[in-house]
Amino acid sequence: MILDSSDFTIDLRRLRLLREVDRRGTVAATAAALHLTPSAVSQQLAGLARDLGAPLLERQGRGVRLTGQARVLLTHADAVAAQLEKARADLVAFEDGLVGEVRIGSLATAITAVVGPALRRLRRERPGLRLLVREREPGEAVAGLDAGDLDVVVAVDHPGGPTRDDARYQRVDLLTDVLDVLLPADHPLAGAGELDLAALAGEEWVAAATDDACAQITSAACAAAGFSPDVRHHTSEYDALAALVAAGAGVALVPRLAHPLRQEGLRVLALTGSPPARSIYAATRAGRGTDAPTAAVLRELRRVAAERPDAAVPTTA
Repeated sequence: MILDSSDFTIDLRRLRLLREVDRRGTVAATAAALHLTPSAVSQQLAGLARDLGAPLLERQGRGVRLTGQARVLLTHADAVAAQLEKARADLVAFEDGLVGEVRIGSLATAITAVVGPALRRLRRERPGLRLLVREREPGEAVAGLDAGDLDVVVAVDHPGGPTRDDARYQRVDLLTDVLDVLLPADHPLAGAGELDLAALAGEEWVAAATDDACAQITSAACAAAGFSPDVRHHTSEYDALAALVAAGAGVALVPRLAHPLRQEGLRVLALTGSPPARSIYAATRAGRGTDAPTAAVLRELRRVAAERPDAAVPTTA
């Protein structure tokens, strides 16, 4: 082997033999300590010398001593051994979910509600676990999960998203995010305690783009109430939507996780009956949930969600 070659490697088992010879002084003692034959030890060390293109042992009476090249090599042996022990410890920690990297894609409101609090706990309880959070709309997040760019997504049900029985994913339901009506404070219906959605059939509306999950829930809820909303303004940012509503540009449905809204001059009313809601879930690729770091993240997301009053699956005493 040429020492300056990019293919330069060292057989770590043979390096261990060289360290033992240095400690014990003879090939025979090394062989006995490692439960090998002296011939096997000699052959392995001769192979290491051939690999390196340098003599490693020389005779000294009935024993052997290390050459200068061997001494140079052993100055690195302890560091190599320590790094291997660290690698072994890290692998054990990975199996326990204590180290590793998990990439999370989530819609913004869920980052506030569950991802952020879960990350805070995980950073305290598992400081070696590296979590990378990226804001992603549901369709984009699931596409990133499929492509392997994300390990966990927190999303809402949307067309094309994973259903509860989709074998491609492991899905964990987290929250049921109810939608309320958002009105200008001076709207004629603003004084009501709660509102029937059908009462807003003749109103102008503010909503997200038609391919947005929340906009689709709005359209479906209005259709169930017997009308199609007259959407005049589109925005996906809830404070921007609130500003338009406060300005009298229309009414809207807003998920409760979007509160508090910064805009003043608004009235939020609950809907009568069974109000529309977003189902927020976490998902990973099928089989990925057996990966300990990913499993730890999913458990913490579910734990945080279960402590909230809007948990998808209420806890029982």
